[in-house]
Amino acid sequence: AMEAAVPAGTFPSFIAEGTQLGRRGEYDKALACFNNALKLRARDKHGLVARSKCYLKLGDTENALKDAEASLQDDKTFSEGLHQKAETLYTMGDFEFALVFYHRGYRLCPDLQKFRLGIEKSQEAIVNCIGSPSSVKLQNTGELCFTSRQAESKKANQKLQIKLTKDQKWTRKQKPVRNPKTERQLLGELYAHKTYLETLLKDEDLMESSTKQGMKVADLVLSGISYLDTRSEFWQQQKPIYARVRERRLRQQQWLRDKKWKPMKVGRYIKQSLEDIDMLLAGENPEESCKKAECLLKTIQGRPDDEVPNKTELIGNLHSCIGHAQLEMGWMEAALQSHQMDLASARQHDLPEAVSRALGNIGRVYARMGRFQEAVDTWEEKIPMVKSSLEKTWLFHEIGRCYLELNKTEAAQSYGQKSLQSADEEGDVEWQLYATVLVAEAQVKLKDYWSAIKNFEKALEKAKLIRSKAAQKAIL
Repeated sequence: AMEAAVPAGTFPSFIAEGTQLGRRGEYDKALACFNNALKLRARDKHGLVARSKCYLKLGDTENALKDAEASLQDDKTFSEGLHQKAETLYTMGDFEFALVFYHRGYRLCPDLQKFRLGIEKSQEAIVNCIGSPSSVKLQNTGELCFTSRQAESKKANQKLQIKLTKDQKWTRKQKPVRNPKTERQLLGELYAHKTYLETLLKDEDLMESSTKQGMKVADLVLSGISYLDTRSEFWQQQKPIYARVRERRLRQQQWLRDKKWKPMKVGRYIKQSLEDIDMLLAGENPEESCKKAECLLKTIQGRPDDEVPNKTELIGNLHSCIGHAQLEMGWMEAALQSHQMDLASARQHDLPEAVSRALGNIGRVYARMGRFQEAVDTWEEKIPMVKSSLEKTWLFHEIGRCYLELNKTEAAQSYGQKSLQSADEEGDVEWQLYATVLVAEAQVKLKDYWSAIKNFEKALEKAKLIRSKAAQKAIL
């Protein structure tokens, strides 16, 4: 009973403290906070995702996957849960399954860039390891089931240990010999640990001995080497994304030192930096994303116009990236300023697409600040610039929500109906659901109760269609 006791605190305070500790790299302490939070609200999906991320940082992929799956139990469309499940599978080396869940998330939330980035990195990893036999096993059940490569590796290692006899001494099953230089590059600082463990295998007396807990030293050493083998294979598969980071940094520094940049090299450097900025933001590291974007902005501003392709568009784009990161960090005024700089530059150089982007982002910041009238004014200016039905759906819905907050109920209903019309054109069931709920909420405020009931019933059908239990519950 004493162990189950939770220290004094509320669910939000435990989550906030855990998140703060996680950012500082104190994952064990963060895990304790998330455990306490989930003792107060065992099935909270946001708490489960937070703890799953923490487990992933600690290298405990098994528990990370359990929590990610638990966060989706009541709501299969929960985007944070889908993304965390995909990230965990990707880290486990199950690229094919990760791709399935990145795609599922992208279909539900096409405006969330992190799902698109996940699709790209999974496809790249799959292409990079084509030819190696897949250890993924599909089973024909309702939800996707699988045996992870990590679990397969664990089983293989257990079989290997059982097969060891005294005649074989402590030698391992032969793997294809990898160039030591390649292995050193892949494992980095861990390479020294691997060579040390391999030298221990030669000490027969030590291998025969056991620890105080009764575990054979040989088993411990073999599992350590097996883990490092698995890691190096995983990092080799991911080489296009991670293993060249140091080389890239050195090349970038060299380019920055050059008096004259070569156009092709500059283009590659900028493209890669923008991908890194996107990936850091999608990976929920806005601080690093912001720093990298500011650093690139400073570098580009200091170079002559003829050396940087599309310099003006690029500077505006970087202001936009910085604004996104600042918004994620909760720096509202700074985010507003960054997006306004993007807008000013776009207007000055007559870039209609950039003007539309900046207006959309400024409206988002105003709405988050609770300045709903300014959000509406900004977004209404954007309307003539929007071409796709999906973007119109989103824009009309957000304007309608703001009007609802401002108690301008007829305008809210009108924009809800416009949003629904665009969602019908697009054939997007989820946006049809959001728009119908908005119309119904406006009708409740207008005391048009029968129309509201009819629209809530339509929304309920849409919620059943996309199997969202949370939406069904809220509508009922």
